[in-house]
Amino acid sequence: MANHLGSLSSPRGATKAKKRIGRGPGSGRGGTATRGHKGHESRSGFNQLKNFEGGQMAYIRRVPKYGFHNPFRVEYQVVNIGRLQELVDKGKLQVDSITPETLYQAGAVSKKNKPVKILGIGELSAKLDVTAHKFSASAHKSIEDAGGTVTIHE
Repeated sequence: MANHLGSLSSPRGATKAKKRIGRGPGSGRGGTATRGHKGHESRSGFNQLKNFEGGQMAYIRRVPKYGFHNPFRVEYQVVNIGRLQELVDKGKLQVDSITPETLYQAGAVSKKNKPVKILGIGELSAKLDVTAHKFSASAHKSIEDAGGTVTIHE
């Protein structure tokens, strides 16, 4: 006789019967229905906190807390003007107008969706039209001194 999917079954001993709880004294688990005697875990509606650690001092209460976390902080990806000049010299930035997208394609920034800030460290001699989310005052001055323009990205 050929086996087919409809006639397959697990080998003997591979599956166990489900533990049927709360079905009276004849079930062998009567009385307390495996919950033990008294205590909050034996009561209906018992709900354990997800960070409960068996009664020892919880981790969140043991660790010292200090400082302030600003939920509105904006994390910028920074690019120096010296890096822009380096990319132009290597030929990775062939276009005159530089945007966060072109910086991502050139490998100057690693994230596509994070805002970009241009900082003024280094020398810039190429005439570039730079668009970014933010500029330092020295970067703004250096780009305009080299004959380029600065545009704030929206």
